[in-house]
Amino acid sequence: MAVSRRRPAPLRASRIGAFLLVLATALAAAAPAGAKVFDPVSFTLDNGLQVVVVENHRAPIVHHSVWYRVGAADEQAGESGLAHFLEHLMFKGTEHLTPGEFSEIVAANGGQENAFTSWDYTGYYQMVAADRLEIMMKNEADRMANLRLTDDVVLPEREVVREERRSRIDNEPASQLGEISRAVQFLNHPYRIPIIGWDHEIEQLSTQAAIDFYDKWYAPNNAVLIVVGDVEPEQVRALAEKYYGVIPAKDIPERQRVVEPPQNAPREVRLTSARVRQPQVGISYLAPSYRQAAQDGSDSEAYALQVASEIIGGGATARLYSRLVVEQGIAGAAGAGYSPTNYDYSTFEFYVAPRPGQEIEPAEAALRKEIDLLLENGVTEEEVAAAKQRLVAGAVFARDNLSTAPRVIGAALTTGGSLEQVESWPERIDAVTAEQVNAALKAVLKPEQSVTSYLLPEPTT
Repeated sequence: MAVSRRRPAPLRASRIGAFLLVLATALAAAAPAGAKVFDPVSFTLDNGLQVVVVENHRAPIVHHSVWYRVGAADEQAGESGLAHFLEHLMFKGTEHLTPGEFSEIVAANGGQENAFTSWDYTGYYQMVAADRLEIMMKNEADRMANLRLTDDVVLPEREVVREERRSRIDNEPASQLGEISRAVQFLNHPYRIPIIGWDHEIEQLSTQAAIDFYDKWYAPNNAVLIVVGDVEPEQVRALAEKYYGVIPAKDIPERQRVVEPPQNAPREVRLTSARVRQPQVGISYLAPSYRQAAQDGSDSEAYALQVASEIIGGGATARLYSRLVVEQGIAGAAGAGYSPTNYDYSTFEFYVAPRPGQEIEPAEAALRKEIDLLLENGVTEEEVAAAKQRLVAGAVFARDNLSTAPRVIGAALTTGGSLEQVESWPERIDAVTAEQVNAALKAVLKPEQSVTSYLLPEPTT
């Protein structure tokens, strides 16, 4: 959802983080007993900024990122899209840099940058040669403390965001359906509100609203600094103290998140459009996140659901694809997914699309039959073991990507997780049993907490 070159797909940030968590942490299961996933070094500055360093000396490159523990779900009513809007505005200059100058400096030093907003966090990163780290730290710390906003830069950018919404949501039937389905899935929680915001509320976002949000949430004691690459921890500590350590802490309010009431009826959403060429049906169930499962005293449930997701929808050998696409030939695509890294709730999702030219009803019936079989017969220990092997196989090269560690660690530390949780993921997954997977599926796959979404083409005459 980005007009700007800096944000190719920010609305997918939370799912990307969860997906990478599965990939990267599973890698440790293939390593010798006791091996670390990332083996990070962590320390906290006097002003409350948590700093995480992951050494990777394969190339003279460094990935520098700052993650703030605030996202779209922390906005006030009537100000939807404000967190994402501020993400745009963070490139509009400080006391020391003119609008766009930070990006020009990154480019002049041969680097890449990006930014992203989720419901639970906002992040900014640069990837540069290792000897340019200090330049990135200096300028990122500058905009943590010294952002300067005026109407002449804020109001035009507001129109950029509105155009972003039009191109990414309003002109895309699948995105429209996803937005509506999410609003129906969550009856009370702010996860029902799109990250980019509703257009009529974006239109009213003001310079002062952006400044107030920045002053309220952007502070070292509400952020995580992650540096990965060809660096030494003490080198990072010295630079962090020099540039970030001088920024004063703030009184950060507690996150005010509401609880979903009981969901007592299944819901359906249908969107028909001439732009749809291939129909599809999705079924989404309310599910716990890592943090929520731990709070409810069922820490293993989220890990069991990850294994379940791999068994059901983890590629061509998984249940749905092999049965509906390969064996029965009734579908052109089928799968499932689950992301546990939200601060609050998550969803467990299924989808199926018929073969081209076929109607949606037989494919949907076949999908629902598979869900019924899951609940009736469950999964086997053999399937659980195979799913773990597939997770490991898919993660073999995960650590080779320099951006994996910051994404995994950043998503965890801004949604109530810990470094210990990241590092111990392989052991926690390895402890999952078929009995736990089956219990988790029965707890989550309840019709009354589901939303069925239909994406349909307009019927021909």
